[in-house]
Amino acid sequence: MKTTDFVVTLFHGKANPNEVTVASVMGLNAIKQGHTATIILMVTAVELGQPNATEGIDIGAPFPAVTGTLEEFIKLGGQVCICKACLLHNGFKEDQMDPRFILINAPDVVTLLMSAKGSLQIS
Repeated sequence: MKTTDFVVTLFHGKANPNEVTVASVMGLNAIKQGHTATIILMVTAVELGQPNATEGIDIGAPFPAVTGTLEEFIKLGGQVCICKACLLHNGFKEDQMDPRFILINAPDVVTLLMSAKGSLQIS
């Protein structure tokens, strides 16, 4: 895990496609503005840590589909972190998660947020 300029903390998963969309769009826009960025998946958003979990999340114009946005975010250097305690609490196992994503714990969340120049909590 590396600290970044901007952190988006997402608390909800597929049941809240608007929130998932906004998180990915804001993270990508931070990267495009030259900032480093992290998206943290917490609570039920950990389900999005599974490979291909964002497929089909598309709320329509003017927003792009989440999968493309998230892939571009990662390609441009964005970091996706998953709360390990939330993952276990929600019945997932580490090996079910996308290997590009980083498992973190509570102290890591605090470090990321306290080191960031800006953050957005979407709950």
